[in-house]
Amino acid sequence: MGSVVIPIPDGDQGCTHDIKQEKKFQASLSGIISFVQKNKDEIRKVIHAIKVGIALVLVSLVYFVDTFYKEVGDDNAMWAIMTVVVIFEFHAGATLSKGLYRGAGTVVGGGLGSLAAILGQLAGGIGNPVVVGVSLFIFGGAATYVRLNPNIKKKYDYGVMISILTFNLVSVSGLGGESVMEIARERFLMIVLGFAICICTSFFVFPMWASDELHDSTVSKFEGLASSIEGCIEKYFNEKEDQSVRPIASFKGCISVLNSKAKDESLVKFAKWEPPHGKFGLSHPWEKYQKIGETLRELAVTILSLEGSLNSPEQPLQALKESIKEPCEAAGSSLARTLRELGESIMKMRRCQPGASIAPDLKLARQELSQAMSTFKLGKLDNAEGFAIACFLFTLMGVVEKLENLSKEVEELGELAGFLQG
Repeated sequence: MGSVVIPIPDGDQGCTHDIKQEKKFQASLSGIISFVQKNKDEIRKVIHAIKVGIALVLVSLVYFVDTFYKEVGDDNAMWAIMTVVVIFEFHAGATLSKGLYRGAGTVVGGGLGSLAAILGQLAGGIGNPVVVGVSLFIFGGAATYVRLNPNIKKKYDYGVMISILTFNLVSVSGLGGESVMEIARERFLMIVLGFAICICTSFFVFPMWASDELHDSTVSKFEGLASSIEGCIEKYFNEKEDQSVRPIASFKGCISVLNSKAKDESLVKFAKWEPPHGKFGLSHPWEKYQKIGETLRELAVTILSLEGSLNSPEQPLQALKESIKEPCEAAGSSLARTLRELGESIMKMRRCQPGASIAPDLKLARQELSQAMSTFKLGKLDNAEGFAIACFLFTLMGVVEKLENLSKEVEELGELAGFLQG
């Protein structure tokens, strides 16, 4: 009887195969993560588009429920779809605020419009269009004048506009002899239905929270400014004289911060409307984020002014720069480290210890710059070179002062928001 040889795989080969498979999986996973990070905004836009589609499908089901459709009619059912199209915004807080403003405007405009229509029907005959016309003129003109007020336009413009629209539609409906109160009731119910569908879809299907975006964008600003300071000092003391090695790329963080004011204001406004979720409670101090954003913009302006020192035609000789290089680099390192610590404090929602790390770093930066600005060093320079170096040093000292104010704002945010002790 012949022998049968059964090959037994080597244990090491099996292990190697598993390792290769694991490496392939890790490579694929890292590729997916990298793709998501690079295309995060586009993915969020796609998700928002899908959510709007879902809301439109749900609200359109009104047309397929015969009993409900016959009750409200074709004209009134359309108001639910219009509500979804008009109020569904990217952020959940924006959708909620716009929906509530639409509801308030509908109630005010519908109520006054019904009153005008009823008065017109009581007048009868030629008095009906006269009463309605006068009412339209008075209410439309008065509401439009109110809309021109800057404070009203900034906060309540949409609600006032909806009240004008609803007043016109409801009051004119009474001219045909229809039941004004019944029309107003049915249209209001359709608006409530559309609003409810928008809120449920926005809040429970991959919600886009304005508060999360505001929190994350605020944290990213600290890193951007820290990188700008490091890049600026590195370029200033670069031995190469070719201007092509001094791109403005190091100031991209500053420019981004300066352009963030409008976005921050809208995010703060929407975040106030959002319900408690995740790490944010009901009374989270969103206004403080806006104040921190303003302080960061002031700091960005000061850092951006260093660009003048980099591009100034009166550049000191490299040997003269070397005399202040060491203290300036130490100061820049302390400033960048402080910015990152403040940003990390907000990100982790933990109160930083100013006496343990922030204050010593800022004190060190101030001491290093004071040493560089000593009369012993600057007194040996001629006017043009001394002025160029002094401008650079005094601007850096201004960065220290702005950063001290910023650390106080972050500390106050930790107290108001109840950050945990670091």
